[in-house]
Amino acid sequence: MKTKNRLTLTVLFVMLFAASGLQAQANEECLQNLSIFAEYAKVKNYTAAYEPWSKVRKDCPKLNVALYSYGEKILIDKLKKATDAEKAAVQQDLINLYGEWIENFPTRRNVKRIGEILSKKAQAMLDYKLAELPEVYATFDRAFNEDSKSFTNPKSLYNYFKTMYDMYKAGNQNVTMEALFNKYEEVSEKFEYEGTQLSKKLDAILKKEEAGTPITSRETRNKRVYGINSRAIATYLSNLDAIIAKEATCENLIPLYQRNFEANKNDAVWLKRAASRMDSKECSDDPLFVTLVEALHTLDPSADSAYYLGLLNDKSGDSTQALKYYEEAVALQTDNYKKARILFKIANKFKAAGRKSMARSYARKSLSLQPSLGRAYLLIANLYASSANSCGNTQFEKRAIYWMAADMARKAGNVDPSIKKVAAKTAESYMGRAPSKTDIFTEGNEGAVIKFDCWVGGSVTVPSL
Repeated sequence: MKTKNRLTLTVLFVMLFAASGLQAQANEECLQNLSIFAEYAKVKNYTAAYEPWSKVRKDCPKLNVALYSYGEKILIDKLKKATDAEKAAVQQDLINLYGEWIENFPTRRNVKRIGEILSKKAQAMLDYKLAELPEVYATFDRAFNEDSKSFTNPKSLYNYFKTMYDMYKAGNQNVTMEALFNKYEEVSEKFEYEGTQLSKKLDAILKKEEAGTPITSRETRNKRVYGINSRAIATYLSNLDAIIAKEATCENLIPLYQRNFEANKNDAVWLKRAASRMDSKECSDDPLFVTLVEALHTLDPSADSAYYLGLLNDKSGDSTQALKYYEEAVALQTDNYKKARILFKIANKFKAAGRKSMARSYARKSLSLQPSLGRAYLLIANLYASSANSCGNTQFEKRAIYWMAADMARKAGNVDPSIKKVAAKTAESYMGRAPSKTDIFTEGNEGAVIKFDCWVGGSVTVPSL
């Protein structure tokens, strides 16, 4: 019996040894193939990378996250080159890959990546028409709800909302107007958050440049990347706003919020979003806006509610009380970037009221907190340009203000890549209204300093010919 047991143990040992040997051999082959396909993928030779990549995917799916980050690129390249008969299989394989990615590498460096991976999957489903809209939306929605932190791609965020909007327009009974507006607020707030994160990184570099400290090659490269991402966020957020503008009219908003006020009057988030939407759509003259603001300020006195109270007093003509609430809104906000946006809103309100000096003052305050807020420079540029007829004695002096306006517009583009094109066109427009070289030659005042005694103050130097 002992001999039999000894024999059994020996056989088991040999089998385990053989299995471990086979596993070691498989791992060695996987590592070799990983190295091979990674080198091909780095130089974008995805066709050559496909075979060794497939072997690693089959034999060692948990070996390295590069199997999925490069695998996505390999399959997308294969899809571009596939025949019509091959496309469906490759498309489905790409969708399968995202599922395997989540199963084997849901985190990277101990940071959750499920939102990023699921949003990629939903985007692929949408791009290749692999599912109906409800399924695509459900995948985006899962990404956003399970891990919004890693769901950052501007195009996918936009399509998350666009998919819901398309379902709404198609008459899907599960998508109400209220749900659509709520989702818009959630997604636009996410865009705002991601934009702020980029602004913080960009501002750190701008402050170094402003202080005369040379920036490193890495910071130069990062500045370019931040600019590209900022422009993408601005573009897709603009598209998002264009979609909601079709539905968020005062005719739709007012009865909707009136109908739902009682059920939500103790919900500060709902009240804030409703007031924000009515303000942005110029529905704030309706008595409902007063009701929303008063309820919000009673329930949760905050920077937002104080700002809206300032707006109400502005509309009633009490500018002193309005300013008091505006200042309270700034004081209540502890986040400098949110404070900068409040200051910029106030600057716009003063601009609309024709109070140019106050508008510039608040725009400058916003820039002191967020140097990359290029729209504040554009606002100041517009204020200067609109004062051309009231600053200066001669026609030449009046038109000279456009040089100052153009300079502000150029600054806007320099600090905020997301509005670079708009800023450049604005600066070009102002330069077209400024005195020409012929005017300078005729006046004979090249290099002269022109001072502005109006509210603008300061001076400009007539350019050299």
